[in-house]
Amino acid sequence: MLVLGGSGVLGGEIAAELSRRGATIVLVGRNEDRLKARAEAIGPETATIVADLSQGATATTVVDTAAALIGGLDGVVNAMGTVAFGEFAVLADDVFDELVASNYTGPLRVIRAALDHLDGGFVVSISGIVAETPVAGMAAYSGVKAALSVTTRALARELRRRSVHVLDARPPHTETGLADRPLAGTAPRLPPGLDPPFVARTIVAALEAGQRELAGSDFVSGS
Repeated sequence: MLVLGGSGVLGGEIAAELSRRGATIVLVGRNEDRLKARAEAIGPETATIVADLSQGATATTVVDTAAALIGGLDGVVNAMGTVAFGEFAVLADDVFDELVASNYTGPLRVIRAALDHLDGGFVVSISGIVAETPVAGMAAYSGVKAALSVTTRALARELRRRSVHVLDARPPHTETGLADRPLAGTAPRLPPGLDPPFVARTIVAALEAGQRELAGSDFVSGS
């Protein structure tokens, strides 16, 4: 299966959890060093693809390459994304465009390309708690995550006849380090976040149980 955002903390934890349950993983991310480290931690059979998925032209290439590496695809996990802080009125156009591309259009292009390979299987998107409770000072980020959540839930209905299971997961703030690497601005003071392995286990368990949504309130412990 294909894990987008595989060089990140949560993507890596989800990939590791799926691997422990027998999945063959292809990690995709922009940071080659972090991607390699994640793959080595999961196991020697873990393949990697270094790609900037915010560039639309790469979607089909990434999917076709992943399918060739592991002999097909049975699932896609979208754990990629970027964040920016500050008032929307002063957010630079290039930052706004990057938020949209990395959190919404980029991963959805990959998911759409993957549908040509999926015979059944599943799609998981990590949209996040801001899709339920938008945050001032993070209007653009909240907006694109809400758009991802809505699109994912609509896909769950569209793809039922194709027996593709779709899960929208909206975990609360998780200690992934993303807030320390914003495209712009400075993160507000945040409460302690959830433990990434706990979040990963919760998402994979929900996928195995056939759930179509994981609301923020479903992540009840593990901080």
